[in-house]
Amino acid sequence: MPANLSDEERLAALRLIRSVRVGTNTFWTLLRLYGTAKRALEALPAIARRGGVAKYEACPKDVAETEWENTHRLGGRFLFWKEADFPPCLKGMPDRPPVLAMLGNSAVLNAFSTKTPLAIVGARNASLNGQKFADSLAEELGKRDFLVISGLARGIDAAAHKGSLKTGTGAILAGGVDVVYPPENIYLYEQIKKEGLLLSEMPLGQAPQASLFPKRNRVIAGISVGVIVVEAALRSGSLITANFALEYGREVFAVPGSPFDPRCRGTNALLKKGATLVESVEDVMQAFNLFSFPIAQTTTPLENVPLEPVSEDVVKKARLQLLSLLSTAPTKVEALLEAMPYPLSAVLTALVELEVTGQISYTTGQYVSLNAQAFSEEVMAYEARSC
Repeated sequence: MPANLSDEERLAALRLIRSVRVGTNTFWTLLRLYGTAKRALEALPAIARRGGVAKYEACPKDVAETEWENTHRLGGRFLFWKEADFPPCLKGMPDRPPVLAMLGNSAVLNAFSTKTPLAIVGARNASLNGQKFADSLAEELGKRDFLVISGLARGIDAAAHKGSLKTGTGAILAGGVDVVYPPENIYLYEQIKKEGLLLSEMPLGQAPQASLFPKRNRVIAGISVGVIVVEAALRSGSLITANFALEYGREVFAVPGSPFDPRCRGTNALLKKGATLVESVEDVMQAFNLFSFPIAQTTTPLENVPLEPVSEDVVKKARLQLLSLLSTAPTKVEALLEAMPYPLSAVLTALVELEVTGQISYTTGQYVSLNAQAFSEEVMAYEARSC
């Protein structure tokens, strides 16, 4: 059952996820290892020292308090993973955001529990016909008790939000919840803040960057029961969102388009791979009438494995072997855990130490890779001992 966190634990969670080199995966690992965000926060400096960084400072308390106060001053608040108002579909994601900043209408937030959240995404440089279709589809879905989700980008995203403003729409932002991007969507942003919902896992004031859009796209996919793609090139953020949807066990829908239009090649490719074809709202309704789309519990089974205390020597051995096994090419985290001969608690602790010290990086979608500077003397020494 959802339970409210104490104010102290909420602030500790915000500080933990805002700390340098603590990403979503490391946040959840620290919570498994230490039980609470407060204890994990207290352990961070020692973790960094064991990994080779003598001076490490977690996000200062006053910085988190300022973000907290400024968010409330804007009329917003924070949503925490363990509490009842956290969007239900996100709770099964393995890389779910632990904290979301929210601006907007609380009634739309409540709609995550009473309506069916469904994403509509597509090309930024969308055709007029594509935008009109997205607008109309979003309006019709809203009338049928769907909560339309998108990313507030220009083109298809903006059209989907406009079509669903009256029935409730949710925008997932790549930057801070107070940052309007692109700037031309300022009027739409203000409308959604008044009538809909703006959500972001980023800190206030964070400008959108290229690396943040895949993170945003995973939340769009995870917060919804399915994703409808209207116009998308073969290499596009919309297809990244669709791939996340498949990974999380969500349904993927696609609107067919002309083979002569590059903006439709991605959607047509999705249809070839088995996506549900959408030419009208009735196609979506038929899919939901024929099938139920329960949200798969996509958190890894390894999360339920008990963690046993281990010595620092075992953690060090696990750390060295991880450095030997990893490369600059991304490796699936679950496959890596299964390949390691050490206790799970030792491997997880070593992964935390390596990220906090900047030797590895997680990429969106539960992958980890070695940073270039991590090809160190330690790795060479490990390989020498293995000969």
